[in-house]
Amino acid sequence: MREVYINKIAAFLPNEAVDNDNIEKVLGQVADKPSRAKRVILRSNKIKTRYYAIDPKTREMTHTNAQLTANAIKNLVSEGLDLSSVELLSCGTTTPDQIMPNHASMVHGELECHPMEVVATSGICLCGVSALKYAFNALKAGEIESAIATGSENVSSMMRGENFKPEVESKVDELEKHHEIAFEKDFLRWMLSDGAGAIALSLQPNTDKISLKIDKIFSVSYANEMPTCMYAGGEKLNDGSLRGWKTYEPKEWLEKSIFAIKQDVKLLNENVMEYTVAKALSTMLQKGMFDPKDIDWFLPHYSSGFFRDEVYQKMKKAGCDIPQHKWFTNLPYKGNTGSASIYIMLEEIFNSDKLKKGEKILCYIPESGRFSTAFMLLEVV
Repeated sequence: MREVYINKIAAFLPNEAVDNDNIEKVLGQVADKPSRAKRVILRSNKIKTRYYAIDPKTREMTHTNAQLTANAIKNLVSEGLDLSSVELLSCGTTTPDQIMPNHASMVHGELECHPMEVVATSGICLCGVSALKYAFNALKAGEIESAIATGSENVSSMMRGENFKPEVESKVDELEKHHEIAFEKDFLRWMLSDGAGAIALSLQPNTDKISLKIDKIFSVSYANEMPTCMYAGGEKLNDGSLRGWKTYEPKEWLEKSIFAIKQDVKLLNENVMEYTVAKALSTMLQKGMFDPKDIDWFLPHYSSGFFRDEVYQKMKKAGCDIPQHKWFTNLPYKGNTGSASIYIMLEEIFNSDKLKKGEKILCYIPESGRFSTAFMLLEVV
């Protein structure tokens, strides 16, 4: 089997950074009332700035998801990538602009380049690394010579205050008492933001600067054991099952904010670290996939600074003690961009002067949709 290398990484973050004091000015208030949960959630997640594909003055969307992704790819081209040589475009996103066609087709259309294979992976945070794994496997198997993988999110368009107006109006009596939407919806308005990342892969390393050799990409789902935790396009019922949007009347889609992104926060806090860190790492170490002592950099995609210390405790429980001085994250100033987060982290460290030849990198990418996780092992060459 052939070796596969990451040769270029680029990111695209829309508009100017938005600090905590200005989030509701951009996203808008629900029922013309400031969120009572916002301050508590922001204090916990430790995110200070993030980016939205929304004009802060007009509050209109400035970029589609496909445009965000295409801009990240165009940044690869500006760094010297020959787009005409690319044979595969593999794109992951939680928030495509439409149900059909798939996201990769729309990105390909934005690029207006040559014909190529395109594939889109769905899911939540994990779909970005799933897209990368598809490209990695295609290269390793000898089917192609070069590929681009992407992760992207345009989530802000789903979180604008006016999107919840029909729900508010259908619950006037309740809102007169509480003046807020349900916490499982409000919670994510202060957690998620927009951005895209793109990675160029080939079978040869760079000759004039570092590349990252992909050693392993390990992923596992625990949906056989766990109920739904993060979801959109449905409602979670009292028995824990998920009722999909197609079983609701169209008027209910608005009145219940069926397409809003929601999070079962209690289920998240009680299970996400055990399932996405401890169980998965234990499996990897039992199989001898890597030695924690060899890891020089750990890039964790945790959704909130609240989880940082718990990630570390679960790593130690699994026998994977990587001290926190080896960790790298840009969550506080680039935000939680879902499937794009690991791309945006890798872009920053790859294009810095931090990495040295021979160093090994472990990346952690969890997903709370129904609890799944991935770990990726890279080597600086």
